[in-house]
Amino acid sequence: MDEPGQLTEFGKILLIGVMGVLLVLVTLLLGKIISPKNPTPEKLTTYECGEEPVGSSWIAFNPRFYVIALVFLLFDVEMIFIFPWATIFGRPELIAVDARWGWFTLAEMAIFIGILVIGLIYVWKKGDLEWVKSHAVLPRVNVNIPKSAYEKLNREPYPVRKFEPFATEPQKGNTSQNTENQIKRPAFKPLLRKPGGTSS
Repeated sequence: MDEPGQLTEFGKILLIGVMGVLLVLVTLLLGKIISPKNPTPEKLTTYECGEEPVGSSWIAFNPRFYVIALVFLLFDVEMIFIFPWATIFGRPELIAVDARWGWFTLAEMAIFIGILVIGLIYVWKKGDLEWVKSHAVLPRVNVNIPKSAYEKLNREPYPVRKFEPFATEPQKGNTSQNTENQIKRPAFKPLLRKPGGTSS
């Protein structure tokens, strides 16, 4: 019969958690009691990597920081899986029972890490890990228009004219009147479609 005072494995984890919380609280309490109290405006400002804060904190945040954080989180979680794997399957007792355990666990972890590395290489090749992309990728569309037609259009000079929303038209009967007396008509004729689908 087992002794009732014996700790289970969950009890050990609970004890470690309680001790961790107590150590943090005791450290903060000692810092509050022992540290000198001499507040100044410089000491009370927000500290951010040694830089003085300027302006409001409600600003647009660069989304590239999230990419760096996601890559870090991905490989941080990977390390959390690797440590228990190494401690459990690296025991000599398991290897002594069956030597295939070592090769099986090695292949299993190689597949796990390989999937993550393939994803990292894919993102790296796309240039998503670069802070500033060195070159812009222009979209390409396959069309049957020859390239010489585009070059001809680009070489032709196009005069810039003043935009006038209404084109003027002289009145009938007297073309020598002042432009103020001329009738203005729209520069385009709008097409009004009826519910039946025909245009007026």
